[in-house]
Parts: sequence; structure tokens; C-alpha cells
Amino acid sequence: MTDREIIALIDTTLVNEFELNIDDMAAEASLKDDLGLDSLDRVDMVIVLEKAFGFKMGEEEAIKAIRKLGDIHAFVINKKQQMQ
Repeated sequence: MTDREIIALIDTTLVNEFELNIDDMAAEASLKDDLGLDSLDRVDMVIVLEKAFGFKMGEEEAIKAIRKLGDIHAFVINKKQQMQ
């Protein structure tokens, strides 16, 4: 799976789960301010992405630092690379 495919899967998964607008899915979009995701949504987001990619995201410090959509993209891409 290429980085572009990973980003597309993340974006479409979040759009479908949280009824977001695909046009709002930019790397610089703030999860809270731009996408309207609160702390409970962030927990759901982790669960949904774990199912989509087939790995546990865990309680890593990097997850707590995620603020923007691009942070999620980078985290998942990095995690997938570590698994290969």
C-alpha cells in the first residue's frame, strides 16, 4: 500500500465514520477546530483506524500529540513502515 493509498483510506474512513465533508480533509486541518472531533471522537477514530489497517495503535505518546489530520497520516504511514 502506497503512502497516497494510506492517506486516501484514512480520509475516506474518517469521512464515513464521522460524516465529514471530503473537501475538508486537508493535511493541515485541525481535528478539533476544523473537523469538529472531540476527545470521545478521537477514541472512536483510533478504533476505526485500527480496524481499517489491521494493527493496534496502542497508547503511544505519538497518538497523544496528534492535532491535525496530517499527523494521523504520518503516524499511520510510519506504523505501516515499521511493520514491514
